[in-house]
Amino acid sequence: MKFKKTATGSIAYCEHTSEHIETTWFSVDFWRAREAVTGSSKGRYTTWFVDASSEQENAQQWVLRHYYRGGLIEKISRDKYLFTGLTRTRAVAELALLETLYDQGFPVPKPIAANVERSGLNYRADLIIERVEGAEDLVARLSKTAMTTEQWQALGQCIARFHNHGVYHADLNAKNILIADEQFYLIDFDRGELRTAKADWQKANMDRLLRSFRKELAKLPTLCFSEENWQLLHAAYRTALIKK
Repeated sequence: MKFKKTATGSIAYCEHTSEHIETTWFSVDFWRAREAVTGSSKGRYTTWFVDASSEQENAQQWVLRHYYRGGLIEKISRDKYLFTGLTRTRAVAELALLETLYDQGFPVPKPIAANVERSGLNYRADLIIERVEGAEDLVARLSKTAMTTEQWQALGQCIARFHNHGVYHADLNAKNILIADEQFYLIDFDRGELRTAKADWQKANMDRLLRSFRKELAKLPTLCFSEENWQLLHAAYRTALIKK
């Protein structure tokens, strides 16, 4: 990972990212002016999809995400975080974890860069990753069609691979799992980290994922998810999990 000083803070970027990267690349208005915004994903906040081919030698589709607070503290500070060091910021920490996982061949989006803007004792941050071509999240997929037995088992094995490596995902839910060309990907590693592979946090991750499936099913009763599907996933997960 490389770093570049800016007028208001720093940019962290990966080896494969152009060294000419600027803070403007983290603004959706920059891409709007170039008619390069290709879509968005609306959750609690909007994530933008942009065509970055005008700034990169090879045509690339990027995902641009700003960091926002959640929970009760959101009412006090919408997007400001206490600065305790550049590598400890949410954006740079997530970029570093993604870079490590991507370089080791894990199914995660290709990391591009992170932007940190200082303001006194606080900072705001943004992240750019490469969009997984043809991907949709599991809720979108299951709202249209069912997955096969083999796919549920493959998903369980995929999660076990991350857990065997000690990868903690702070928000493992159905919308943070993508599927593209029968390959599963995990996304959104904000507050994620590498931990000692112990059963307590691994179980908490899986419990969170099950709750998210049940929550989505309650909102959309036609969602192609059942307890039997979960048993297929979880049995494959347990079989693939390395016991410590």
